[in-house]
Amino acid sequence: MGDQQGTETRMPDPSEIASVMSEIAERSQRLVTDFVSKQMENGGMGSSDPLGLTNTFLEMTSKMMADPSKLMQAQMTLWQDYLNLWQNTTARMLGGDGQGGEIKPDRDDRRFRDEAWENNEVFNFMKQSYLLTSRWLYNTVTEVEGLDEKTAKKVEFYTRQFIDALSPTNFAMTNPEVLRATVESGGENLINGLNNMLSDMEKGGGQLRISMTDMDAFEVGRNVAVTPGKVVFRNDLLELIQYVPTTDKVHKLPLVVVPAWINKYYILDLREKNSFVKWATDQGFTVFIISWVNPDARLAQKHFEDYITEGTVAALDAVEQATGERGVNMVGYCIGGTLLAATVAYLAAKGDDRVKSATFLTTMTDFSEPGELGVFIDEHQVSGLEEKMNERGYLEGSEMATTFNMLRANDLIWSFVINNYLLGKDPFPFDLLYWNADSTRMPAVMHSYYLRNFYMKNLLVEPGGVTLAGVPIDLRQVNIPTYVLSTREDHIAPWKSTYKATQIYSGPVRFVLAASGHIAGVINPPAAGKYPHWVNTGKPPADPDEWFEGAAEKPGSWWPDWDKWVSKYSGPKTVPARVPGDGALEVLEDAPGSFVKAKA
Repeated sequence: MGDQQGTETRMPDPSEIASVMSEIAERSQRLVTDFVSKQMENGGMGSSDPLGLTNTFLEMTSKMMADPSKLMQAQMTLWQDYLNLWQNTTARMLGGDGQGGEIKPDRDDRRFRDEAWENNEVFNFMKQSYLLTSRWLYNTVTEVEGLDEKTAKKVEFYTRQFIDALSPTNFAMTNPEVLRATVESGGENLINGLNNMLSDMEKGGGQLRISMTDMDAFEVGRNVAVTPGKVVFRNDLLELIQYVPTTDKVHKLPLVVVPAWINKYYILDLREKNSFVKWATDQGFTVFIISWVNPDARLAQKHFEDYITEGTVAALDAVEQATGERGVNMVGYCIGGTLLAATVAYLAAKGDDRVKSATFLTTMTDFSEPGELGVFIDEHQVSGLEEKMNERGYLEGSEMATTFNMLRANDLIWSFVINNYLLGKDPFPFDLLYWNADSTRMPAVMHSYYLRNFYMKNLLVEPGGVTLAGVPIDLRQVNIPTYVLSTREDHIAPWKSTYKATQIYSGPVRFVLAASGHIAGVINPPAAGKYPHWVNTGKPPADPDEWFEGAAEKPGSWWPDWDKWVSKYSGPKTVPARVPGDGALEVLEDAPGSFVKAKA
């Protein structure tokens, strides 16, 4: 025989395989036993349809069958498209170019990057067949007439989840990269993948918790959340961190950052090169940030208003003690921005003028168009969620994480299924995904109030619609300068929804739109020179599309634009740098503190 070309195939050791499979069988049996035991303890399987999908798709089907001619036309179109595909594929197999009417994936679809999807006729046919059928199915169900808007969006979202799950890239026998790895490793990739899956199920207590990064590669306070600072205040809900200054002189007014409590604060302080906290400190601000508690059952009764009285307002009181300065500028991110909006309205109603400007980063205040998150929020689902929260006293962090991951399933679910379970690789160390997996809980009473009064009833934008600590609030009474940042590809807080805030506040509003999404569009340091942003110097019109038509694209980060804006309200940079502990508040411990280290 001649010399073989290509990659050498490694033959597995039978005894090694037997040992590994024996271990896998033992772990699998233990997981099944634990699962059955838990189900018996909980009185069976419980609700078989917690998402309410049965009635949703029954309604869609009944509406579809009401117009059989339209359904027949859709079927005929599918068959015609398949006929064209077969002809095209046959032409390729016979040596022709076969390019007529070829179905291409979207430009940002990274599933079909392997060359075999284009160059191999069989895999090319699989790809086009999948894309053709997906397009037909999606168009058929989304063009059904007579559905109410909420049902239609639910049908659209879960149809897309179904389509994404059935991609040929997600199966070993139809993914060319996986087939090559299987041949080259003698099947070792599949054994490793099975081990990875069992490990994820063990970590999830019988539920599959897909590992997205190497969780052992990072440690809070060691290589993430490392900007020097001190915890100077603590209560049941928060630790307040004051950062060590890096300039000799600082602005007169301190800066107080209110992060979301859905995740931990250090998204704003991942590493030195992409830390918003470090960058703001370097611009001469005295920076404080709230590190929210990771609540357990003891805090089940904490209310949304407690996050104001014991949260943002308590932080303002502490900052005044630490610096001797009553006025501050505040920044709120995501739900932290929603809390900030409620806070400044609460303070306005009480005649408290301590907040001199407010910056809202990807913040929802008007929830009339909540985007795809809205498919998870209706009476059926919220009631079921409340039942589980009331049993435990909190919403488990992993449940919220799963919801967010479903918004970008191909990137945040299926890509890891392929990498971890089919290719048998360990996930790559990535600080952002470590943060994403470091989930937090939410108190039952607070989260129920938030879902029902903001998402379901949209009361926050109604004058007097929300009463907090006995004070009816009205966002229209907020007359301080506001900076509203949205991101163009935000799946969590859609930019046209967050834009609505520009029509609510009565003070001067600067709206800026950043490229990319909810995280990357915000965490975009100037040195990276990465994503652009758009500005429009005029007063924001009611129509976001009109605003965008008149906006100018600016290269790079929005951070310098914000710095220029907020500096106008921060006083001169002539105050001697404030060192944590030099004021009336003593240092409790080094940053990042204790609360952020608590695991869900």
